[in-house]
Amino acid sequence: MGLLRMLRRRPLERAGFALYTAAVTAARAPWHYGPAIGVPDTLDGRFDLIGLQVALLIRRLRTDPDPRGAAAAQAVFDAMFADMDVTLREMGVGDLAVGKRVKRMWEAFHGRARAYEAALDAGDAAALRAALLRNLWRVEPKAPEAAGLEDGAARLAAAAMRTAAALAGQDVGALLLGQVDFPPHAAACGGAHAGILPPPADRPHRPRRPP
Repeated sequence: MGLLRMLRRRPLERAGFALYTAAVTAARAPWHYGPAIGVPDTLDGRFDLIGLQVALLIRRLRTDPDPRGAAAAQAVFDAMFADMDVTLREMGVGDLAVGKRVKRMWEAFHGRARAYEAALDAGDAAALRAALLRNLWRVEPKAPEAAGLEDGAARLAAAAMRTAAALAGQDVGALLLGQVDFPPHAAACGGAHAGILPPPADRPHRPRRPP
């Protein structure tokens, strides 16, 4: 990397990667995949759980009065999709297909984030539960198969609302330094889950960050 590029690097890039890493860690909590919630332990399920945590974090940053909050939100978004790009390549997706796959993931994330934000802004737990059913379980709320999933979706919606409240109470100065605390909810659950791509057993998944 040339000196000029280093000097021009966005000042919140490292903070964005640190915040994104924390969101991935929160999304990996085994509680999400256990009987209490029951999110499908699939590539789509993992992506959507990461997307939920990132959406909550971006909402917190973007709505802060400090003008640097919006830039930090963009840095988190950039970190997420830089990680998705690398992960897809590690999964064997060819160079020509990676861009299209990442674009589809970005579009999916954008739509989901807007739905979550609308429900959170309105304080509408039912709307948030419905959005989670559609996005994480791929089930319409009124479909017959939703009956066995509603409790898990309601618990996840309640957890998301608690997370949003916890993030709102955290100092923006710490967030701009890449420091964030996601509430554990059910940290006592055992086991471990990776991000989108399971890493080797002896090495935890870590989103890629700039040198």
